Amino acid sequence: MSLRDVLLSPFADLVLGGVCAGCERPGVAVCADCRVVLRSRPYPAWPDPAPAGLAPPTACTAYDGVVRSMLLAHKEHGRYQLTGPLGAALAGSVLGALSGAGGHRAAWLCPVPSPRARIRARGHDPLRRIAAAAARRLRREGYDVRVAPALRVVRRPEDQAGLGAADRERNLAGAFETRSRWAERLTNQPVLIVDDVITSGATLTEACRALTAAGISPLGCAVVAATRRRFMRPSLPVFPEAD
Repeated sequence: MSLRDVLLSPFADLVLGGVCAGCERPGVAVCADCRVVLRSRPYPAWPDPAPAGLAPPTACTAYDGVVRSMLLAHKEHGRYQLTGPLGAALAGSVLGALSGAGGHRAAWLCPVPSPRARIRARGHDPLRRIAAAAARRLRREGYDVRVAPALRVVRRPEDQAGLGAADRERNLAGAFETRSRWAERLTNQPVLIVDDVITSGATLTEACRALTAAGISPLGCAVVAATRRRFMRPSLPVFPEAD
């Protein structure tokens, strides 16, 4: 987040009358009650059915209600004040994924890429923002975590809305590839693929395929929220509340 964003976001809330992006309660960008929702315990978030080739996915909350509202406000409406809380939620999922993969304390976070035209239309790359915030938070907690923008879009898929799981997989097949300058750098390194939401798992599976094709074996996937919660195992650690 730029200094301009940091200064203007609270100013806009003060002058225009801010509301919580989750519940629309007047006040700050994220109220205390909605922050609690983002602090749910991370859990394995396998979709049903799970696509072949999907590395183990971890989420920290369900994609509905206030969480959906916050993610959409950040992504589509440039509510930059939400970067920190959403980044803290993703950090919780990353911590759970690292715990499930053997307790690594270092990892590269590889965001699922968006088409350049979509990034230009939004005026920012929301997932890169959230991933960077998650990495900063984890480094403050003693983890060596960095963002690796290793994937790029090489074939823009059709709109996924309304597609079933099998159609989503076909739609995304071959959509991503690994940037050559990252392929060697990430080989034999602990890598987690990160996204904001998992639905059918098709997008994350395509990201796994693109990395694997370049000789990179992802440890797992970490997302803020999941649309399905089949396996909610309370054994994964809770990440502390965002500052």
